[in-house]
Amino acid sequence: MSKSTLRKAYDGMSKLPRRTRNRALQALFCTMVKYAGTSSVQFVDISPQRTVMRIRNRRKVQNHIGGLHAVAMALVGESATGVLVALNLPAGKIPVIKHMGIDYRKRCSGDLTATATLSPEQLAQMKTQDQGEVAVQVSFVDGEDKAPIEATMVWAWISPRG
Repeated sequence: MSKSTLRKAYDGMSKLPRRTRNRALQALFCTMVKYAGTSSVQFVDISPQRTVMRIRNRRKVQNHIGGLHAVAMALVGESATGVLVALNLPAGKIPVIKHMGIDYRKRCSGDLTATATLSPEQLAQMKTQDQGEVAVQVSFVDGEDKAPIEATMVWAWISPRG
């Protein structure tokens, strides 16, 4: 199985200090996903089984009352789950968000961190199926260690049209 561009970069940087590796992978991701770069989504930690990303509560991603905008909150969850899927798909497969189910439970205080995880069964499915979909678990924590939103992110993968 050949590796995706993101996985090759991750593997190639595995011996770098975590902070340096995360920044380099963040730069690569943000060149591929322009809106994540515009919104300054940050990598906190990344591995093939778990990805943690954060979005800071800054003016350019705030709503009219000074909190994180709903779209910014969704973006950090989509980014965390999308990176995890892209990291684990073989080369030549394209990850596509299929469904985002988001329940906004309370106002977000401060920055928002999203943690996405994949089970061993999901990892095996992604490596063996030519196309398919997976519901990626994602949890959110704000600056008060509360979960302002709950979300379900379903990703599909396809082969490029040729």
